[in-house]
Amino acid sequence: MEAVAIVGAAMTRIERERKADGYADLVYEATRAALDDAGMSIDQIDNVVTVSNDFFDGRTISSMAIMDACGSYDKNVTTVEGDGTFGAFFGLMRVLSGSYGTTLVCAHHKGSESQMPLITNAMFDPIYARMLGIEAITSSALQARAYMTKYGISEEQCALVSVKNHGNAFKNPVAQLPLELTVEKVMSSPYIADPIKLLDCCPISDGASAIILATEERAKKITDKPVWAKGVAHCSTAYHLGDHELHDVSALEEAAKKAYSMAGIKDPAKEIDLVELYDAFTYMEPLWLEGLGFCEQGGGGKLTESGKTAAAGELPVNVSGGCLSGNPVLAAGLNRMIECALQIRGDAGEHQVDGVKTALAHGINGPCGQSHCVWVLGGEK
Repeated sequence: MEAVAIVGAAMTRIERERKADGYADLVYEATRAALDDAGMSIDQIDNVVTVSNDFFDGRTISSMAIMDACGSYDKNVTTVEGDGTFGAFFGLMRVLSGSYGTTLVCAHHKGSESQMPLITNAMFDPIYARMLGIEAITSSALQARAYMTKYGISEEQCALVSVKNHGNAFKNPVAQLPLELTVEKVMSSPYIADPIKLLDCCPISDGASAIILATEERAKKITDKPVWAKGVAHCSTAYHLGDHELHDVSALEEAAKKAYSMAGIKDPAKEIDLVELYDAFTYMEPLWLEGLGFCEQGGGGKLTESGKTAAAGELPVNVSGGCLSGNPVLAAGLNRMIECALQIRGDAGEHQVDGVKTALAHGINGPCGQSHCVWVLGGEK
């Protein structure tokens, strides 16, 4: 793959409700900050990719509401409905097409103005599944139980993820929900859908983010700290939940395998310095770590217990606080990429991890990680 770099990146502060700000306000804030981060003007952007969802925004052609805010006037614009990592993947393809030297990718979400159970219920089959009332939380509870039953993962091991990530959020100025927790506090929080408890869940969030991708030629003129896309891939599993084992993460394994191959990664546990993954619920972190090849199947709980995934551990995971500490849904994966880019650049502030040269960002689409997108980013090509 030709060399493409992230040359600018920014996200808004993640909050429970940004009542005074509309979608366009959030997108403008993130876009303006990303341009400032790159030292660029909007005239230097050749192409724009927006990430939005008509259901979440409550209007058709939801991207139209933020076109002015992201500076897309007189530019080629394409839109993606899904997680920000997939929007960035499409932006990467636009650059690799040879038609554009720079691409701006922006994503936004206002959970405070969405009815999440109703909206996420609509992602299921309308004939067989939707009438059951299943949605994002209940489907995830099914996956969590399948995973725990298959491999003997305990609720206490999952609770450790909540303790770790909410604690990490105290050092991240844009995080929504830093909390001082113990395993006992997480375990005593009320059940939302067994085995998922309140403190196993990400919060409702508002926020937006943006990155700027550039060819090698343009990147070297823009910044002296480019973050290179070393490998990226995505893969999907069956649409119907009943058509595959919920504890199976073969789609993630395949996406990771392709991304690692492209990046020349042989042993991810030794060659990747930091991971930012999509942890909308606590059980997801150990499960996705298994799929990403950082431990054997069923070993995610023990990996968490070992302390290796702590900020000061051998494999820091979600040192930003992750989605558990702020989850503007469509921007969440893009936020993971931004956090990795900041860490590689050495610009992560109080939650900076020493010596990060290669980092992995991960996002999902659909219920129970139906689709996964994996990015390997690095400070060197």
